[in-house]
Amino acid sequence: MIVFIAIDDTDSISEGSTGRTANQLRKLIEEKGWGTCAPVTRHQLLVHPDVPYTSHNSAMCFKADVIAETWNDLIAGAGHFLQTTSASGSDPGLCVAPEDKIICQSELLYVFGCRAKTEIVGKQEAYTLADLLGIHLSEHGGTGDGVIGALAGVGLRMSGNDGRFQGRTSLRPAGEIMKVEEIKSSSDIEVVESTDGYVLQDSEAVSLGEVIKTVLLDHKRKLLVYHNEDHMWQTCSKQQLRNY
Repeated sequence: MIVFIAIDDTDSISEGSTGRTANQLRKLIEEKGWGTCAPVTRHQLLVHPDVPYTSHNSAMCFKADVIAETWNDLIAGAGHFLQTTSASGSDPGLCVAPEDKIICQSELLYVFGCRAKTEIVGKQEAYTLADLLGIHLSEHGGTGDGVIGALAGVGLRMSGNDGRFQGRTSLRPAGEIMKVEEIKSSSDIEVVESTDGYVLQDSEAVSLGEVIKTVLLDHKRKLLVYHNEDHMWQTCSKQQLRNY
C-alpha cells in the first residue's frame, strides 16, 4: 500500500529539526518492518507574522510502501514518536494518506497545499478536508497547528512539482566539473535541467557548487543549473532554490 506521510512543527527555536525528525520517522518505519520509505522532501509554506512557525515554516513529506496489515501500528507508532520526540513548545501534526484514497481527489489536496503557501489557512479547514478524503490527520502536542502543514505537505508532495529533497547530495568537491551522465550514475539524480526548462544531455558538463541540493519536479529528482559568468552550466545555490 503506497502512502504519503507528512509532519510539521516538531521543532523549536532552540531544539530539534523537522527534517531530522522526518528522517528518524522513516528509519522507525523500516526498523519496525512496517514498510520501506522514499527520501524526504521539504515544502515551503507561508511566512507571515500571523502564522506561528519556528524559522522557515516548512513541512516534510515522504512516500512509503507499507504493509496494509500494519496500518494501525504505523498510525499509533508514528503518533507516539511525534508525541515523545518533538521539541518542547512545538505543535506537531501528522498526516498519513493512502494514495488510492486520494488519487482521484488529488486536485483538492494540491489546492489546499498551494493555499498554505500563499495565505493563512485554519486548522478546521484541514480537518474538514481530511475527513472528506478519508485520510489520517492528527495532532500530537501544543496547539496541534502542525496538522495544517502536514496536510499541505501531502498535497504538495503528491503533485510531483514542489519541494526540495531534504539533505545534501554528495558528488565531487566544489569547483570540479562533472558530465551529466556521471552525475546521474553516481547519485539519485534523475534529470539535470536548467532553471528555464532545458534538459541537459548526458555529454554536457556541469560545474559543481558548494552545496548540491535537488528538487522535485515532474515527479523526478532534478538537479537545477544555470549559465554562470563563464557561460558554463553551474549548479544552483541553496539561495537560488529558496522558492522550491
